[in-house]
Amino acid sequence: MSTKIDPIKEMNVIGAGTVVEGKVRSQGSVRIDGKLVGELTASESLAVGNTGEIDGNITAKNVTIGGKVKGTINVSEKVVFEGKSVVRADIRATRLVIDEGSIFDGKVSMTDRTPAYEVKH
Repeated sequence: MSTKIDPIKEMNVIGAGTVVEGKVRSQGSVRIDGKLVGELTASESLAVGNTGEIDGNITAKNVTIGGKVKGTINVSEKVVFEGKSVVRADIRATRLVIDEGSIFDGKVSMTDRTPAYEVKH
């Protein structure tokens, strides 16, 4: 029995040591362990690893940041800042989770009528 992989659901990776400049668009999820200078749009999730860095605008369903982001972040669902993340961005999201130890400088606009944010200690 063969297993067919849906190409839309595959993970796209920009590896450590790689620098991409320009626009990146994906119908699936994206993981950044290298550096992106430009714009990223993902229909599903974006993960920025501990070595990952984005300088530009992000649009995705969910975003988890472990590295560095500078720009704007537009998310339809949830944004998570992990413990060692450095985020200098304006954010529009429904939910926001900020782990202890992360650095955040910017503005947050909650798109849901009821604010739903968490600060983890």
